[in-house]
Amino acid sequence: MPSDFVIKTGDMIQIKIPPPVIVPAIQAPVPLTGTSTDVQVNNQFVCLQGDELPNALRGPLPYTAPPFVTPGTGTLTLTLLPANLTIQSSNGKKILIKGQMFTATFTVQAPAMQPTPGGPVPDPVAVKPGTAQFITTNATVYAG
Repeated sequence: MPSDFVIKTGDMIQIKIPPPVIVPAIQAPVPLTGTSTDVQVNNQFVCLQGDELPNALRGPLPYTAPPFVTPGTGTLTLTLLPANLTIQSSNGKKILIKGQMFTATFTVQAPAMQPTPGGPVPDPVAVKPGTAQFITTNATVYAG
């Protein structure tokens, strides 16, 4: 199991759902908040399994997918890889590490609509796959 940098409060998650899908909430990296109460890196609590999806991204989130320009909503799910988690734990949960890119899935709840003279047409794609990765400012503390 390769070791990698520990993810902590203030580090970011970057989620990309490929065009034409536009989810405004994920256009820029989103900061993470670690819920560990006993492990710190650089005076910041580390992030545990479950911290990878910040509250700001716990949908439903608005989206468009031109030509479906009337916003719809959906939810994000993230599928971590073993390379994103430590074997060790804190508070009974595994610690997040930078690891490699992993899967993000945007699942439509209410489809975005394309306005047409005959009435709105819904976005037919209900599941939109993408990628996610952690961005850390920690360059000193490794875990495996």
